[in-house]
Amino acid sequence: MEDLELIADMVKQEMDAAIKHLDHAFQKIRAGRASTTMVQDVMVEYYGAPTPLNQVANVMVPDAMTISIQPWDKTAIGAIEKAIINSNLGFAPMNNGENIILNVPPLTEERRRELAKSAKSESDATKVTVRNARQEGMKDLRKLEGVSEDLIKDEEAKIQILTDNYVKLCDDHLKVKEAEIMKV
Repeated sequence: MEDLELIADMVKQEMDAAIKHLDHAFQKIRAGRASTTMVQDVMVEYYGAPTPLNQVANVMVPDAMTISIQPWDKTAIGAIEKAIINSNLGFAPMNNGENIILNVPPLTEERRRELAKSAKSESDATKVTVRNARQEGMKDLRKLEGVSEDLIKDEEAKIQILTDNYVKLCDDHLKVKEAEIMKV
């Protein structure tokens, strides 16, 4: 019995991790408003080591269309600008000697459609991960010895219900993100 519960818990944890990954991926997809999450994965070459941007500078959003980056070490301004350009985020950094300012251009209809497509592909990848977790759980259940077939069938049914719920959760997250992206 403990093995059955352990397998179910493991499957649920993998599915939870997939949804967290989806949320993180959706945060990176911009929806027309400036956000610090747009630059959170930028790595800056700082004293020879790749360092996350938020560890070398203060990142703020003063208004809906601007991201302001204030480095703690003024000598890092050039490295931060270079990292932003190399990250292919589509921003042209402006440097005033103390801060770096990123203007977030308004999204065109075509760009909104591309972002919605990107969100859909992230959602689809998450669904595949959820289904793979189900498959692994089912394989592990079938490998168990000394457990009645009825208990295994019941646990497989529970895992299938869990899978269906997580796939629906992916769809729900996608609908919310698509609405956010397409909103002008």
